[in-house]
Amino acid sequence: MDSIIFDLDGTLWNATEGIKDTWNEVLKNYPNIREPITTEELEGCMGLLLDDISRRLFPKESAEMQHKLITECCELENKVLAEKGGILFPKVRETLSELKKKYRLFVVSNCQSGYIEAFYKGNNMAEYFEDFECAGNTGKPKGENNKLVIERNNLKSPVYMGDTQGDLQSAIDANIPFVFAEYGFGNVDRYDYKIEKFEDLTKIF
Repeated sequence: MDSIIFDLDGTLWNATEGIKDTWNEVLKNYPNIREPITTEELEGCMGLLLDDISRRLFPKESAEMQHKLITECCELENKVLAEKGGILFPKVRETLSELKKKYRLFVVSNCQSGYIEAFYKGNNMAEYFEDFECAGNTGKPKGENNKLVIERNNLKSPVYMGDTQGDLQSAIDANIPFVFAEYGFGNVDRYDYKIEKFEDLTKIF
């Protein structure tokens, strides 16, 4: 193994409360759309593509309106998270520092453009990762973005770490092993490795 590709939400950090607050701030401009978004709703959306999230949260709206709402939500979200950051899972920074001594580290997420950069800036995390990719940049699903990162960085033996069935599928699509972050938001039906807390990575790698 020469590298680890990480999912972001539910794997490296939990920014759900910040996202919820910014999205509900946007919805104040559209009082007839729906009730405020809840934390539980957002956690159920983690790992989905933005179009799927907008359909789930705004099912009665037209596709055009869904796109408008999710775009405005994401723009404010990126701005606020870049300023205030999110909540890193325990020992993430310390564990990444140790892993970086032996492995090349990357991030691949289904998020919008600017979200990973907000994670980097808001929590001072850029130093740990060589490269990243997201659906907002490429229009591709996570498995294809895994392949892009693998190819352009000439990775020989990477693993992908995430917390949802979609993350598992992205590893399968890229034909690489999967590490399940059991502490995250989702569940999976199989995995190659499982960790109960982030720092356990140093025990298996």
